[in-house]
Amino acid sequence: MTLPPAEDLQSLVVRTDFSDDSTWRTVTEAISDGTPPFQAYVRFVDDRRYDGLTIDGLLELVPPDSQPYFVFLVDSETVTNPEHPILVVDLLEERGRSFRALPRAMWDVQPNLYIANAGFEEYIDQLEDGVYRGFDP
Repeated sequence: MTLPPAEDLQSLVVRTDFSDDSTWRTVTEAISDGTPPFQAYVRFVDDRRYDGLTIDGLLELVPPDSQPYFVFLVDSETVTNPEHPILVVDLLEERGRSFRALPRAMWDVQPNLYIANAGFEEYIDQLEDGVYRGFDP
């Protein structure tokens, strides 16, 4: 099993918890709720083969030094937490390093990580209660 490819400028948002379809729709709508240039460029992966996928499992799917360089996981914490924080996983510099970001902050996180305008360190330094909440454009 491998991850599907993403188009140019896109990053993958992989659903790993299938317990609540309504919350999945809520999260995807919140991520998609942006207008250029304040938007996340993502491909949503809604495939039960990834049910229960963990960071360790993700690391096994993506060989070192290959794309993607980071992935977003919509896991059980995303589904059960009222703020729906998404797990952001580093697959390049410190494989497996992660932080959480609110769906409404994805317009900031995804493009900046993608073009390396900001790195994991910058976001981790701004976490509040373990979550990057972003700011309004």
